[in-house]
Amino acid sequence: MQSNPNHNLAVGYHSRCQICGNEHLEPVIDLGHQAPCDSLLRTHQLTQPEATYPLRFLRCPECSLAQIDYVVPPEELFYPDYPYRSGITPSLVKHLRSTGAKIIETYGLQPGALAIDIGSNDGTLLSGFKDLGMRVLGIEPTNISKIANDAGIETIQAFFSKPLAAEIVAKHGHASAVTAANMFAHVAGLGDLIQGVETLLQPGGVFVTESHYLLDLIETCQYDSIYHEHLKFYSLRSLIKLFGYYDFTVVDVERIPNYGGSIRVFAAKGKNQPVKPAVAALLAEEEAFGLYGSEVFTRFAAQVRKSRQDLQRLAIQAKDEGKTMVGVGCPGRAATLLGYCAMDSELMPYIAEQSTSLKLGMFLPGQHIEIVDEQRMFDEQPEYAVMLSWHYWEPIVAKLRQKGLKSKIVLPLPELRIIES
Repeated sequence: MQSNPNHNLAVGYHSRCQICGNEHLEPVIDLGHQAPCDSLLRTHQLTQPEATYPLRFLRCPECSLAQIDYVVPPEELFYPDYPYRSGITPSLVKHLRSTGAKIIETYGLQPGALAIDIGSNDGTLLSGFKDLGMRVLGIEPTNISKIANDAGIETIQAFFSKPLAAEIVAKHGHASAVTAANMFAHVAGLGDLIQGVETLLQPGGVFVTESHYLLDLIETCQYDSIYHEHLKFYSLRSLIKLFGYYDFTVVDVERIPNYGGSIRVFAAKGKNQPVKPAVAALLAEEEAFGLYGSEVFTRFAAQVRKSRQDLQRLAIQAKDEGKTMVGVGCPGRAATLLGYCAMDSELMPYIAEQSTSLKLGMFLPGQHIEIVDEQRMFDEQPEYAVMLSWHYWEPIVAKLRQKGLKSKIVLPLPELRIIES
């Protein structure tokens, strides 16, 4: 195995690559000091001081990782009342539940085998394994774990660690599959996590991670997916480099549509495992795209700046004309977009969320825009409705139109578009 850089990051500023340790990182864009995106505020907090942290995006020319350079305390980001739920977005539910079927079919897993999901949220992903007869166990540090347990998905409320992995093996035995969906880029203690997964898995078992994919982020100008929870933005090349430091082989990969474009990587426990052709094919695609050079990142930064100017211009024009612009949906990425674009409650008086959202009655960090039940939007019919979950816009807009929304739909990215019907 390769000599192992320290993959457990301390809180604070980091000047080295989080995977290979390279000290010569290239800055791409500075999104300013921003509040943690899911640290939503209650009314009484609007008069209190608010913590903000640097949000700078850099790339490593050695291993092709992109990253931010400041680690916020994990307990501040993933606090007990953390409001994100994966099980309320229908398209995401479909993708997460299908993960189990894909792994079972590919690796011939048998009923009764154990599947573990790290950062399991409300248990949506594990329900796909459970429905096909596997034993399941979730690990989730926030109170969302209670929703999973109530739904019959056994879940431990804790941050994952090597000692916890040993306890799980002693009680439940080794796992055939471990998953980490949309959290593998979030972990400051990544070395401990991977070593813990080594403990959990039986020989030849598979560790499946899903993360925002750097190529999709650059290609579709998804700067709004850059926020403090996302420490890393993986290319396949950087993930192969990472797993090379541990007792794993990256054996397969696929691109999936989750979160506007993600990469699902299959890492088998053990060295020199057979590797499927998809791995070499995607590495070639990354190189052809220019992901290992500076030029595409320079173009990306210019596109980000232009998109900010376009949205600001439209918002100010609407305000001057006495028209209203509201937000639709409040994913974490909304905080980065609205913060970078300086969209406050004067330019955007509220964000409309579905009635089941845990965010209703709260305020966006930094910009202090209130999150309200979408019924208000249907009642008021504002001139413009900005899709803050723009990466899922088509099914959402179809549903909103069906419910009677007549507003012009604004897609802020990859470039500003206005849809009038």
